[in-house]
Amino acid sequence: MTAVVSAPGAPARPTVIDRIGAAHIPLAAVLLLYPAFASDFFLTQIGGYSLIFGMIGLSLMVLAGYGGMVSLAQITVAGIAGYAVAILGLNNSGVHGFGWPWWIVVPFAVLLAATASALIGWIAVRTEGIYTIMITLAIATAAFYFAQQNYTIFNGFPGFNGLRAPEFWGVNWRDPVPFYYLCLGCAALAYAAVLYCSRSTFGLTLQAIRDNPRRMRAIGYHVTAHKVFAWFLAGLIAGLAGVLLIWFNGRVSPGTINVAAAINVLVIAVIGGLKHPVGPFLGAVVVVLMQTFAIDIVGAERFNTLIGLVFLAIVFVSPDGLLGLWSRLKPHLAQQPLRSGP
Repeated sequence: MTAVVSAPGAPARPTVIDRIGAAHIPLAAVLLLYPAFASDFFLTQIGGYSLIFGMIGLSLMVLAGYGGMVSLAQITVAGIAGYAVAILGLNNSGVHGFGWPWWIVVPFAVLLAATASALIGWIAVRTEGIYTIMITLAIATAAFYFAQQNYTIFNGFPGFNGLRAPEFWGVNWRDPVPFYYLCLGCAALAYAAVLYCSRSTFGLTLQAIRDNPRRMRAIGYHVTAHKVFAWFLAGLIAGLAGVLLIWFNGRVSPGTINVAAAINVLVIAVIGGLKHPVGPFLGAVVVVLMQTFAIDIVGAERFNTLIGLVFLAIVFVSPDGLLGLWSRLKPHLAQQPLRSGP
């Protein structure tokens, strides 16, 4: 048996910690231990809700951060998955509710949402910049009004209620602790998939297309196909988050996919930062905390003003959001000398 000896000067093989990232280990420990010291309210209303909207923001980050395509239709994609679960599964509204088992409904709903996202992308990628934003905003607005006015399929304004997370493996996944871990598992899966994809050939190609689509087209890459596939991948993440969202709320209605919700997703992604997959989750925590507690301080009438001021302050100080602010502060913190004792 011959031992493998590294050549002198050859770079050392990356360890498991190097591949995972050292910062992910304490973060994972905190998230896993969070239920041990958090109440049921903080588990669901803060923890679970932030993870769900972080996933929807992550789907936007895939498009905007890696592909340069800003979309305001991600909550619409999530809503498509939510309506599919309500219509094909069980609900208490007396409309539809075909009673399909959850293990068929959930994959079908996510795949339907991803297909709808790819269709939206196929339309949107023919434009750039502000025109992409306007097309996706128009699609989100049209979907909202169509769901609100259509009673045959979407049950109009009331929507569907009585939607419950399933019970399997002897666990009621709607209980606070199981639901939090369900959201955490889905968010971790989406996060790891995006992180892996960003380093893959497809991810690097997509980023190159973002920077110079004309050159990538000239050397033989199918720019449109890459962009549409990115929309499909983003739709998978948004669709999975949409299923969790309607299980969290117990209902789905046009209010779930209204224009305000679409803008909130954009605010979440921008506040956190679009350069790394962890950014949307940071932004979701900030926005959810403000939605939960600040509204009691400033009132419902002034709450949107507060959100706008915080958004402007963060973007003014750091256009790359909280991640950009940390990147700017980290070198200064590292240069601070340690104080010696007296």
